[in-house]
Amino acid sequence: MRIAILAAGDYPKKPYPLYLLESADILVCCDSALETALRHDLKVDAVVGDMDSIKPSILKRFEGEKIHESEQDFNDLTKAMRYVTSRYPEADEIDILGASGRHEAHTIGNLSLLMSYEKWWGFWERKVTLQIVSDYCSAFAVSSSCRLSVGEGRKLSFFSEDRSLRIKSKGLKWPLDGVEFDSWWKATLNRSESDEITLEFNHPAPLLIIME
Repeated sequence: MRIAILAAGDYPKKPYPLYLLESADILVCCDSALETALRHDLKVDAVVGDMDSIKPSILKRFEGEKIHESEQDFNDLTKAMRYVTSRYPEADEIDILGASGRHEAHTIGNLSLLMSYEKWWGFWERKVTLQIVSDYCSAFAVSSSCRLSVGEGRKLSFFSEDRSLRIKSKGLKWPLDGVEFDSWWKATLNRSESDEITLEFNHPAPLLIIME
């Protein structure tokens, strides 16, 4: 089962993210993203959030599940993720759209959450695909040594919250060997030199990968 979550950032225009939205088995909206989805004639199955930014007339005529979450300890994207993981435990792919744009702070926060979601739910080890997709990139988290098919010449950036993580790599123009992840810029704007890259971790830890 493939789930799409639509957040309230920039609505995609390119074919791939639009395909993910339009062909998902289940579509969940984060709060005000509901209005955007309905404006684009998408079938929405659930809306999650505190509902304070949705027009009452829109919410009244919406016939899907309404999950009211008023607590402010987590953002609407995480609330939607909690709903999806509990309501659809059989999902094998979760695609997040509209998570970037408009506010740079939201973009940074949402991308970093992929590492938190990996720690909480262990998607990588369970072989569940979780990614944030926009018109400009695809982002996902891994948590252990792996071989990835990325395509030769693909631009790649790597981020980790774990300063003790060390990675040996093959297939990158600038190897990650010896990189200390103590600053966000350290492993950005790399490039693959083959169709596959190999990452060897010194210990398990979430690693955010952004592919352009």
